[in-house]
Amino acid sequence: MSRIGKNPITVPSSVSVSVSDGVVTVKGPNATMSRNLPEGITLSQDGDVLNVERVSDETMYRSLHGLTRTLVANMVTGVTDGWTKELEILGVGYRAAAGGPGVLDLALGYSHPVKFTAPEGVTFEVPTPTRVIVKGPNKEVVGQVAASIRKLRKPEPYKGKGVRYLGERVMRKAGKAAK
Repeated sequence: MSRIGKNPITVPSSVSVSVSDGVVTVKGPNATMSRNLPEGITLSQDGDVLNVERVSDETMYRSLHGLTRTLVANMVTGVTDGWTKELEILGVGYRAAAGGPGVLDLALGYSHPVKFTAPEGVTFEVPTPTRVIVKGPNKEVVGQVAASIRKLRKPEPYKGKGVRYLGERVMRKAGKAAK
């Protein structure tokens, strides 16, 4: 039995979960999300507890069991609290500014400013010009947006300039040795 898949998912009272035709829909105070359940995986609700079950112990169903449980649990967390990723920008002249709802203006050392537009449901907060907070209900989308922003100027190994996740350690290299 999957150690992750057999754990029940507790559903807060402000969240409603419905399953029909292999599609699970989670409605909460912040958002509504839906996802297709894999074939052979079922979701049963008993009061405020969800259980993910599989039809047999075949390898494919065992591998999807824990994955499906984690995805549904992330949906429940996303519609109640939401997900965040924090980025920090290091470098002389590197900065970020909010350019409207869902738009981020970045100065990353290029000859032109970079405008980054967020997909639907994702918002940006810029508490300081060197910090960006990506927020949204879908964990996958929030992580992908943060990775796309980081990809615009990855941290380089000599001075560490660039965009990195908050708390990320960048391995530094020694520069050229002087005579």
